[in-house]
Amino acid sequence: MPLSLDSALAALRQGAWWAAAPQELQDFVRAAGRLRRVPAGQALFARGASPDGLYALVSGAVRITGVGAQGQETILALLEPPQWFGEIAVFDRAPRTHDAQVAQDATLVWVPQALLLDWLEDHPAAWAALGRLMAAHLRLMFAALEEQVQLPPAQRLARRLVQMAQGYGGLQGRSQRVLQVSQDELGRMLGLSRQTVNQCLQALQAQGLLHGSRGAIEVLDLARLRQAGGE
Repeated sequence: MPLSLDSALAALRQGAWWAAAPQELQDFVRAAGRLRRVPAGQALFARGASPDGLYALVSGAVRITGVGAQGQETILALLEPPQWFGEIAVFDRAPRTHDAQVAQDATLVWVPQALLLDWLEDHPAAWAALGRLMAAHLRLMFAALEEQVQLPPAQRLARRLVQMAQGYGGLQGRSQRVLQVSQDELGRMLGLSRQTVNQCLQALQAQGLLHGSRGAIEVLDLARLRQAGGE
């Protein structure tokens, strides 16, 4: 039986932001939102594109990427359910800042930009909820910048795995046990070679904190993994 919009929005309530969103905003998204099913490899939007609205990931995975000075792709985040994204361009109406590509066949809730902005004109109090979503993402960005400068590779890797297991802070009182991410993707997220990532993962696995397999990492002890990241 095909997934309905109501069922998708119910699943998204596993996320802290959507569960706490004002009822009027939830009612609007239920009325204006659209389900999109997008195959792996297809772009959702590209850097420089006109903003098209707000997204929530119900299933699958989405890769947020940029391009380095030498043309290499840098992965900024690998999003999994129940992440919301795309809110920056809702605020400033400016072109997209990064590329978003579907990494695994995905089902998303999409709220078109024009409908959302029109509704916000009549419901200005709802801007605060969107502001909290953007603030949460900014906190993660500043934390990543600080870690890039201050922490050695092993700690940076452990912290990123913890963040991913906790849905980048978006999951309510729970964590994901299996992360669908490859060593190559982790390297591009953290600016590390695949060899360095492999060495760090082997060390963490030897401590019983995780188990790696092809294209996935199973977190066995989240508390100790957090300690390995220096938290």
